[in-house]
Amino acid sequence: MQLTAIHRKNIVKGYCLVFYLLMLYKIWNGFLLVQLKPSIFNTRFDVFTWVLMNTGIHQWLLNNEMGWILFDVAFYVLPLGYWVVHQRSVRFASWIAIIMLPVNWIYISCYTLYPANSIESFIPWLLFPFLLMTTSLQSFYYVLNGLRYFFLFFFVSAGIWKIVQGAVINSEQMTGVLLFQHKELLTGSVNWSAQFIDWLLHHPLVGYCLYLFATFMELIFIVGYFTKKYDRYLIGAFLLFLIADVVVMRIPYWEVTPFLLTLIYSKLKLNDGLIK
Repeated sequence: MQLTAIHRKNIVKGYCLVFYLLMLYKIWNGFLLVQLKPSIFNTRFDVFTWVLMNTGIHQWLLNNEMGWILFDVAFYVLPLGYWVVHQRSVRFASWIAIIMLPVNWIYISCYTLYPANSIESFIPWLLFPFLLMTTSLQSFYYVLNGLRYFFLFFFVSAGIWKIVQGAVINSEQMTGVLLFQHKELLTGSVNWSAQFIDWLLHHPLVGYCLYLFATFMELIFIVGYFTKKYDRYLIGAFLLFLIADVVVMRIPYWEVTPFLLTLIYSKLKLNDGLIK
């Protein structure tokens, strides 16, 4: 099937739909910046964070309610503005995406410095503005496929890391991960989640098999580098991975879901007439 302007609009619509569903999820769970009310921050050791922290923006936001509101509004209004303008003019909408890029970078970089979540799960919000700022179908096609390959790398690299670090041959690896991840839960709760984790700790072989299965699930994404034929199965693997992360690790990686669009629409082809 050839990529058309209709497909582009559907992808943009899907992106905005996921974005605002996740916004509602964060409002419900108290995860907006204004709800988290950050008063401390963690230092993250990478070049981009070093640049941001030297501006002092993250310190300005501490105990600053008006700053929290300003940042939340700027971050959550721009996709809606993009969608509205995109219906009338792709070229004008691209300027909103250009503004979205630094706004998203500053917001996410600050947000993940506070005790909220790791920056890895917010990567789609850092990368998708590059797709939205494209004006031609040709550039849209190539950036969409570039995001797909990055998404595959997101999983494959995690699986390779487990092998290189020797974690897959350590039968106690999963036990150690569970103890570190759930120490507060295990000492202060008696709900079904705590009971399930406690059962896994008393059955380390089952936990180790889960760890091996997770590694295998990550590594199978490498097939996407060679063919798009199995992308629908990768979608299922990804959703299973998300659910398992919530149930077993209590890690909500919902923010990664925009990458699903790259698999759903991966079989769209570029019209030969658009290639110069």
